[in-house]
Amino acid sequence: MNRRTRTTSHRPHTMQPRSKPVAFTPDGALFDQERMMDLRQMEVVVSVADTGGFTAAARRLHVVQSAVSSTVRALERELGAPLFDRTTHRVSLTPAGEAFVPAARATLRAAELAREAVDAVGGQLRGRVTVGTMQGVWAGLHHALAALRAEHPGVVVHLRQAAVADIRQALREGTVDLAVVALDRQQQRGLTTRLLSREDMVLLAAPRRVLAGATPSGEVRLADIGQLPLVDFTPGWAIRYAVDRAFRAAGVDRGTTFEVNDIGAAAELVRNDLGVCIMPKSIADRFPDLPQYRFDRHAPNWKIMVVRPPGEAPPAVAALLRHIT
Repeated sequence: MNRRTRTTSHRPHTMQPRSKPVAFTPDGALFDQERMMDLRQMEVVVSVADTGGFTAAARRLHVVQSAVSSTVRALERELGAPLFDRTTHRVSLTPAGEAFVPAARATLRAAELAREAVDAVGGQLRGRVTVGTMQGVWAGLHHALAALRAEHPGVVVHLRQAAVADIRQALREGTVDLAVVALDRQQQRGLTTRLLSREDMVLLAAPRRVLAGATPSGEVRLADIGQLPLVDFTPGWAIRYAVDRAFRAAGVDRGTTFEVNDIGAAAELVRNDLGVCIMPKSIADRFPDLPQYRFDRHAPNWKIMVVRPPGEAPPAVAALLRHIT
């Protein structure tokens, strides 16, 4: 009797690939969570953009340079576009990087504000406030900063000093939360402002200089000053904006003999009788050895104000604003 042999086929066991984590957008579409960039990647890219290099960004972030490079490369692969042009001597943003960095800044700031909001609910105000100001404008800001630290020691304040044009741009980009600056009407557009003070400017001259046309009461005319060697501040400074505007209003042409970006340097040039300089009286008062002259008409002036982006101020920013008066 023939025995029938039962054969059993052994199929190889095939492991099914593990599915990727998925989630749904509000409209029901699927997206791949493994391709979602995280805040740390954004922080690294922003640091490279701010510092101008991978090594400098690594120092800021307290990591090794290779970690910064690998993070940027991984994000560029995810995005499908290079964010930086890399050369031997410099690193610069590509068009994709120019578009990415402002959005990344806004996302990082939004995450900070979310944490601040939760802390505020618990009664402990924390967070970061970046304050912009410009040389010559202080408006008692140190008193406000000291009061904020005493009231909310968990709030970290960063101070950034720059030309008014740069501060205005930083406010628009969100890298500065509020600023104490002098802005003209056009520069105030798109910003929330509160006037702190208004101040006329005066002419500063060397003690031995005799000003033609000066009255016994110490007044001068812009028309006479336009003929003198003038110590000017660089374009972008609020003082320069105000002086240029005043000469235009008076219909007076004038040249610039010296152009500086430091108030102390301007005073030294005046002290050595190399030129005269127009500056706000509060700044001129720092140099009591230099005579001051008022203008009879068309006196340059500036308005000191606290400015910030529109909308509701974050808790830490609102706390500082209460102390700026």
